Amino acid sequence: MQIFGVDIGGSGIKGAPVDLDRGDLAQERYKVLTPRPATPDAVVGGVREVVGHFDWTGPVGATFPGVITDGTARTAANVDKSWVGTDIEKLVSDRLGGVPVTVLNDADAAGVAEMHFGAGRGRTGTVILLTFGTGIGSALFTGGRLVPNTELGHLELRGHDAEKKASSKAREDEDLTWEHWARRVQRYLAHVEMLFSPELFIIGGGVSRKAHKFLPLIEGVAAEIVPAQLQNNAGIVGAAMAAAGEA
Repeated sequence: MQIFGVDIGGSGIKGAPVDLDRGDLAQERYKVLTPRPATPDAVVGGVREVVGHFDWTGPVGATFPGVITDGTARTAANVDKSWVGTDIEKLVSDRLGGVPVTVLNDADAAGVAEMHFGAGRGRTGTVILLTFGTGIGSALFTGGRLVPNTELGHLELRGHDAEKKASSKAREDEDLTWEHWARRVQRYLAHVEMLFSPELFIIGGGVSRKAHKFLPLIEGVAAEIVPAQLQNNAGIVGAAMAAAGEA
């Protein structure tokens, strides 16, 4: 079965039909840049372009970088604040001609995909997926069940939101070496480990493709640390799973 998944991020909007039997994209994904300012109308225009690229007319699953309850945005850390209070499912559905739309937090979507098809498959203890990108997203699982909307990127670390210092964007903006950035990620992981004692950290987001450059540099964390197997496609897959009622 194929369902369309679209991943709305702070820097890009990407999507593709997903083969839910294999847990992989059925076609090569299509991506557009997230508009600036990232207002609801502008971003949904990007979503419409991505979905329209495939002439898709069926149900759509979508991720959003913020807390989502009952399809409505409650926070919007890395997009325009006018998203707060927006019924995203209705807005996107209306712009796509009334097709059914399911929306969930972006990191939760990636986590669901990794737990079902990727690095977390078969793990029943406490597992935390962290997506390092424009910010830091998080998905917390215990006994294989998701605890939604954890937003652990906003934990305070040395007087700052952790994502302001340890996200992939922070590494790029400050032109940090992999070694320097790995030390920041290490401090962050140690802090999260102290709070939740996970057995496994899954590192997702675009930077997961370069895990070999920084994961071996991280020390002093007891939990196993692995890159996301679905890499930066995990959110698309998880969004499609949600639309199919499998998340």
